[in-house]
Amino acid sequence: MLVIDEGADNDAGSEGHEDREHANSPAPANPLDDAVDNETRHPGCDEHASCFAPNGLGSFYKRHPPLGSHAGARVVPSPYGRFPLPNDPYNFIPCTEALSLPPLHDSDPKGTWAALFDPNPKHWSWGGSAPDPDHVSDDPYAGRGIYLCGYLDLPLDYLNDSDARIVRLAVAKFQVSGLARIDSPAGSRSTLAGAKSERTIVIEPGGPGVSGTLQVWGAAEAVTKRFSDGRFDVLGWDPRGVNASLPSAACFPHNADRDRWSLLRGQYRETSEQERQLEIADAMNSATFYACRQRLGDFGRFVSTASVARDLEEIRKALDEEQLTAYFVSYGTGIGQTYANIFPNRVGRMILDGPEYVKDHRQLGGWGWTSLDNVTDGWRDGFLGECVKAGRQNCALARPSETLEELEARMGTLLESILARPAPGYTESNGPSLVTYPGLVLAIYISLYDPTTWPATAQMLYELEAGNSTLAATSLDRQWQYKPSLSCPAEKHSSDELISLVICADAYDAPEEGLAWWDQLWANMTDRSWISGNSRFLNVLPCRHFTTYWSSAAEVYRGDLNHSLRNPVLLIASTYDPATPLRNGRRLLEEMGQNARMVVHHGYGHTSRVHPSSCTDSVGRAYILNGTLPEERETNCYADEKPYRM
Repeated sequence: MLVIDEGADNDAGSEGHEDREHANSPAPANPLDDAVDNETRHPGCDEHASCFAPNGLGSFYKRHPPLGSHAGARVVPSPYGRFPLPNDPYNFIPCTEALSLPPLHDSDPKGTWAALFDPNPKHWSWGGSAPDPDHVSDDPYAGRGIYLCGYLDLPLDYLNDSDARIVRLAVAKFQVSGLARIDSPAGSRSTLAGAKSERTIVIEPGGPGVSGTLQVWGAAEAVTKRFSDGRFDVLGWDPRGVNASLPSAACFPHNADRDRWSLLRGQYRETSEQERQLEIADAMNSATFYACRQRLGDFGRFVSTASVARDLEEIRKALDEEQLTAYFVSYGTGIGQTYANIFPNRVGRMILDGPEYVKDHRQLGGWGWTSLDNVTDGWRDGFLGECVKAGRQNCALARPSETLEELEARMGTLLESILARPAPGYTESNGPSLVTYPGLVLAIYISLYDPTTWPATAQMLYELEAGNSTLAATSLDRQWQYKPSLSCPAEKHSSDELISLVICADAYDAPEEGLAWWDQLWANMTDRSWISGNSRFLNVLPCRHFTTYWSSAAEVYRGDLNHSLRNPVLLIASTYDPATPLRNGRRLLEEMGQNARMVVHHGYGHTSRVHPSSCTDSVGRAYILNGTLPEERETNCYADEKPYRM
């Protein structure tokens, strides 16, 4: 079998990360890594640190501790049998701390993987649900779900049968029924355990570049409860190039190298001579893509959204489900839109939360300039306006009788002072620090993604305004990838470069433009949003050089989004989403016609997850459980609580 020349040790222990949520451009971190929950992090490791244990399993394992210790444990046959089960396309075994995917050069990956099976259920990652108190059992795991880890080998190039290379996708599943003991008496309740649910909710948390396996470990139990009353299994995968999947789209030998390299590239152009800064960033982007080409070969051709959508179809097939059931957020909605129009007959019950209008991403820079609508409104009406309403007892920035306009002016004065002269700071972990304008604006942008963070951000700005930079310095230090002071199980090389590779692959055939055009684009974007314009610009600027190193993407989808689907999809678009504006959701709804319905989620933050609404949840639950959709094209739902009082 031919494999990609990875150029570096690519066992899963060195693979890197999402979001997440908020997918990462090179550090300083980008808020677009939109879905990695705090709970999934290794203790002491922040959202953007790359010190997850191999496959992310160590961090999860510590959240869901086993009921016993490895120390002195006697190896005995498992009361649940051996794993992987015969003919399981995912090769699932119960998740433990010790798992890592077989490297691509392994001649017997199934054997290597099977040898990692630990027969002791005390070491497995069980769900947090307590057993039914009315059911008496000697099995301490009766009634608890189980986390299963596996992988799927898929073609690197779906359009070239002569290319035998593969991608190895990491997959994680929360199985709500748990596992069945092989020694259970006939007719006992536990014999019903271990069954696959009627449907599986496949989740994709966005990015590009966010880990679906980490999202399973951090949110699967909440997802199945939210949308299926705990009845349906939840499965997530690391898309090609992401986190534990192989090969990893890591173009730097070490994360500290990326931090050093990114310090200059990521500066706001207001802090240095504009034309020169653009030229420096442009040259550095070219050098980064050159490094990607050297380390990853032609892999950059095969990470487009269309390629990921084909992977998703193979995931559905491996589940042996006729239709896809899914909850996709942010960039994941772009995958969902592409999938639905390539495989319209396989669309089951799909929720697209925080929808992009994926056709925008075919345009040069479109991923950036089409996302700016709601950011400054979210800052003014949300972060500041709700602070004024909440009062001093809930928001540190509020003052008696102060108006929104007065608070906005105060914050403008603070930002201008930091732009003119950065504030010196100090943190115990990193020593001397500097609170800069770009770092402070990025911290604000990140906070707008999640209103539960607003009280802490308000406290940080309040203290900075008063001359105390400690909280601000601590916040800015979290934006770096490398944390030498942290004790982590293993360094994982981050796959942050994937965000640029995906964005640029999707727009590879857009007409090329010179630096003068990009200079004007920067001016337009920062004029529309002082908070997100520069950050989003730096995400799309690398596309100037994509075709220098890869002649084309292997596949892109250029069709319309109005194919007749087997079942309509449900869109959820938030009124103040700082990354995926409501306008884009409405454009998508208009094009999809009767193939979609939309919930207008009146709330703050990125996607409906971060500012919950029982109304939104009930619509989503009726859809996932029963296929029931609202009759109206748009349904208005309102968040249950106000920011600063959640």
